[in-house]
Amino acid sequence: MAVLTAAAPADKIKLTRQATAAWREGRFAAVGRSAPPARPARSERPELLPPREMAKRSRAVSVKGRIALLHALAHIELNAIDLAWDLVARFPDEAMPAAFYDDWVRVAWDEARHFEMLAARLAEFDAGYGDLPAHDGLWRAAQDTAHDLAARLAVVPMVLEARGLDVTPRTVAELAAHGDGATAAVLQVIFDDEITHVAAGCRWFEWLCARRGVEPVTTWQGLIADHFGGAMKPPFNRDARGRAGMAACYYDPGHAGARQE
Repeated sequence: MAVLTAAAPADKIKLTRQATAAWREGRFAAVGRSAPPARPARSERPELLPPREMAKRSRAVSVKGRIALLHALAHIELNAIDLAWDLVARFPDEAMPAAFYDDWVRVAWDEARHFEMLAARLAEFDAGYGDLPAHDGLWRAAQDTAHDLAARLAVVPMVLEARGLDVTPRTVAELAAHGDGATAAVLQVIFDDEITHVAAGCRWFEWLCARRGVEPVTTWQGLIADHFGGAMKPPFNRDARGRAGMAACYYDPGHAGARQE
């Protein structure tokens, strides 16, 4: 997969654009012909640090804080491009329907657009992606779930992306309150798109559980215990998670009326 072996962000964006067009036009090579790399290629910058060594990010009310926020989000979105393409390429043995690949190719394109938007906003602050250190936690989650499509769907869209639904509205409101409507608008676009990404994760996780003959909620909770290290902690954006089709019984079993039929 060319996107995964391209190191420069600009090349990942260009190749994602080309691959998306090829898929939509029926010119995409069959998935599963070659195994994806264990790790995607990366540029020398940013410096990657263990999560525990990352400096605590200041609130996004100063220019420095906004640059740090935008840089962290750009790093997440760049990883998300690779995560989407890795999901397309890594699990051919599951023989998923074409609609599965339709969804994740669209997700890859969304993540590429998000990175471009964040990079453009960074440039307006005379900053750029790679200027600050970043951590490698997202790809570690991918490595931990490389053996099982259900685990990958449980952890990446249904935990990591769902957490973005929990925290982004507060950040959008804070940015708007401090006069940075431009950054708030970028984050709002990302938030709206991420609802559809979490929805795709939930939909295909439940589809896969049905095919395997297992109950989805308890299966998800077991996978999270194995691969994420514990129960989810509030706050939860129940409205956004619900719009994504993620019932509260997944992440908050004690919530009254958690099961949404």
